[in-house]
Amino acid sequence: MNNKIYTSAIILGLALGGNTAFAKPCDGLPSRATLESALKAAQIQPNGGFGLHMWATIVNRAGIVCAVAHSGANSGEQWPGSRVISAQKANTANAFSLPGLALSTANLYSATQPGGSLYGLQESNPVNTSVAYAGLFAKYGTDDDALIGKKIGGINVFGGGLALYDANNKIVGGLGVSGDSSCADHNIAWRTRFALGLDHVPSGVATAGDDNIVYDITNGDTSTVNEVPALGKSANGWGHPSCTPAAKSIAESFKKAGSGTL
Repeated sequence: MNNKIYTSAIILGLALGGNTAFAKPCDGLPSRATLESALKAAQIQPNGGFGLHMWATIVNRAGIVCAVAHSGANSGEQWPGSRVISAQKANTANAFSLPGLALSTANLYSATQPGGSLYGLQESNPVNTSVAYAGLFAKYGTDDDALIGKKIGGINVFGGGLALYDANNKIVGGLGVSGDSSCADHNIAWRTRFALGLDHVPSGVATAGDDNIVYDITNGDTSTVNEVPALGKSANGWGHPSCTPAAKSIAESFKKAGSGTL
C-alpha cells in the first residue's frame, strides 16, 4: 500500500474513534477451541436433562458472533435447530444485561408471558435469517461457521443464555447454549461460563443476587382460561418453569456467580 494512502487511512480511523478494518471485535473473548473445550466438560456432567450434545455461541458486546462450537464430533450430532437458538440466547443475554445488572434468558421467561412486565419482548428483535442460515452445514461449529463476524439478532426467553463479565466486572458479551431441555441448557451454560472465567456478575434478580435460574413458579392456581388450566405465577416475576427435579436441584446448588466456585 502507498505510504501516503496508508497514513491517511490511519488518520481517518482515528477520526472515527479507531473503528477501522484493523479492529478486532472479538479480542479478549474465548476462541472457538476454548469454548468447545469448556462446553464439552460441562456437557458430560449430570445436568438434569437428556445428556444430549450441545451448541454454544459467544457474541461480543455489540452482538457480533465471535465463536460457535458443538460438543459432538460433527455438526449433525446436535439438534440442527439449536445452533441458531444458541446464538439467539447469546444475543438476548448480552442485549438485556447491563454493566450493573445481569439478566439470563431464564430470568426473562415469566416477564415475557401474557400479562408480564416485558410481554412482547420476544418479538422485538428478530433473527437475521440471511445470516442464520448461510454457509455450509458441515462447517457449522467450526472456525469457518458463517455466523462468525455477523450480527445474528433474535430473542430467546428460556434457559441457556448468560451475559459474560470479566474479572473487572465489565460486561463483554453473551453466551448461549442449546441442545437439551431449557433447564439443562441453563446448567450447562452456567458451568461453561464458569470454566471460561467470565462469570463475574455484578448483580441480578435471583435470590443470591446473580443471574441464576429462578424456580419460584407456583402451580396452585386451579382456575382455567377457555377450559385450559391457568399458568402458575412467579413470586418475584423472573421465574422459570421446572423441567425435572434433578435440573432444579443442580441449579439451586450452584454457588453465587463470581464466587470462584461452582
